[in-house]
Amino acid sequence: MTIDAHLHLWNLEGVAYPWLTDALAPINRTFTFAEAQPQLERAGVDRVVLVQAANSVEDSAAMFAVSSPLVAGVVAWVDLLDPAAASRQLEEWAAHPSFVGVRHLIHDEPDPDWLGRAEVHESLGLLAERGLSFDVIGVLPRHLEHAVALADELPSLRLVVDHLGTPPVGAPSAEPWSGLLSELARRPNVFVKLSGLTTLGGGADATRLRPYVEHALDVFGASRVLYGGDWPVSTLAGPYAETWATTEELLAGLSPAERDDVLTRSAERAYDLPTD
Repeated sequence: MTIDAHLHLWNLEGVAYPWLTDALAPINRTFTFAEAQPQLERAGVDRVVLVQAANSVEDSAAMFAVSSPLVAGVVAWVDLLDPAAASRQLEEWAAHPSFVGVRHLIHDEPDPDWLGRAEVHESLGLLAERGLSFDVIGVLPRHLEHAVALADELPSLRLVVDHLGTPPVGAPSAEPWSGLLSELARRPNVFVKLSGLTTLGGGADATRLRPYVEHALDVFGASRVLYGGDWPVSTLAGPYAETWATTEELLAGLSPAERDDVLTRSAERAYDLPTD
């Protein structure tokens, strides 16, 4: 059983994605689950978690509309700046059995301290009460610093740090990323996702990515590290088959039990998915 815990879909005819510009021309088109499914099946992926790609109800509704036994979970969006509106939206999304968590494109917010706002923390408390997770996009060190504080404030809220917290691939030093990831790992309610790495690394080069993946596995342990393909953003670096092959190479040194954690069990824990 393999779970890809980070798959995006978007239909440009029905939903607005402001971040999709000419600078991202290769992925500035509609991507459907019908296009993704055969690639997932060829890689041996059995289940997926669909993850929001726009701060809008429309994007989330489109994910919930996907009908496939492969969809194990949906990470949707609610307006975290308005706790009352967030509560109403959480109630609406709760009607979908696949609803497992929430994400916001915090890296697109001009304020690097957006995640530290009191209203956001109040809304995230509602997620904790409902047993939902929150995906953190940690592009800046400040984002990860806020994630540490959030993990302390809401210890019952499961946090999933996307894209390995954006490691500085190829930079002379891994700091402050390395230290911040270690700090996050000391909080048992935090998970980290091996997603978006080929894009960060400029291609499917396991050698360049290995030090960052090994650090994550060392500080979190395989039981809190989960795999995500980040399709179709990952196609900027290569096809899904290359993403999967790079992941397999990066995990080659793990024991069967550790590999099972990264590819299946960690996603089940992070998103409270039904076990196989």
